[in-house]
Amino acid sequence: MADKVVVHFRDGRLIKGFTTGFTGTTSTIRVADVNDPSREVDINLAALKAVFFVKDFVGDSSYDEVKAFRTPPAGGERRMIFTLHDGEVLIGSVNGYQPERDGFFLRPADPQSNNLSCFIVAAAVHSASIV
Repeated sequence: MADKVVVHFRDGRLIKGFTTGFTGTTSTIRVADVNDPSREVDINLAALKAVFFVKDFVGDSSYDEVKAFRTPPAGGERRMIFTLHDGEVLIGSVNGYQPERDGFFLRPADPQSNNLSCFIVAAAVHSASIV
């Protein structure tokens, strides 16, 4: 089954679509357009800020995401705060964060968030700290 994603570029653009089997171990992500799934594009991760795996494409603009933990992290995960180069702050749990890698997955602290998880491109991180 394809995952719903919102791909955020470092220059502010975004693409909504579907991807399958993305693990963060390749230099690209293949995304099928939300309006025309037969139209796929390979996107170089170096051009991205993050890939958000979402519950739905609309979300709830009135929902104010909680920037604190409501549940304990899964085994082996660390609670961290990341500030990205554009000022966005992401709080969540990571497993094996290593800044020298191309990127890493973060599970948001707020389980009610529209984001199920996100792949953050390490080059987009301005600062990181353990909570």
